[in-house]
Amino acid sequence: MFYYPPTALYIQEGTEFTIDDVQYSANWLNLSTPEEKAALGLEEVIVIGSPANQTYNWVTETLAEATLTYTNTPKDLDQCKSLAISQVNSTAYSLLLPSDWMVTKQVETGTPVAPDWNSYREAVRTTANLAKEEYAACTTVDEIAAITIPWPLTPGATVTPTA
Repeated sequence: MFYYPPTALYIQEGTEFTIDDVQYSANWLNLSTPEEKAALGLEEVIVIGSPANQTYNWVTETLAEATLTYTNTPKDLDQCKSLAISQVNSTAYSLLLPSDWMVTKQVETGTPVAPDWNSYREAVRTTANLAKEEYAACTTVDEIAAITIPWPLTPGATVTPTA
């Protein structure tokens, strides 16, 4: 993004703009040299900080002339823990749901669930329990946001599910 001080105009790359009755095409910023931009009086907007995970932080942007500043304020720790644990439960439920019919069939007909599926289902429950313990032990919102959960693969799968 660029800033044009005389009119306090902000210009995003890929957009047309007009300065002093001259219209510039949408690709002008991408094709022009730094010298051409400076000659026009454009200043590149400098970004200070970066936005944090908005699930766990209030993120505000302050744009003042050619400076964009991100301010991250952590949300309530207990609420973040509760939200993270709820998400773990929801993900575990979603991962187990497609194979629940196998367990129902075993109960109704005595047909055993394949061992690899039993192992997978146990791994999902174990992963969920460990993740919930990890979230519960967190003392800061940043710790919560940093946690990644290595969910197990379904038998025969080649791509790790993300959640």
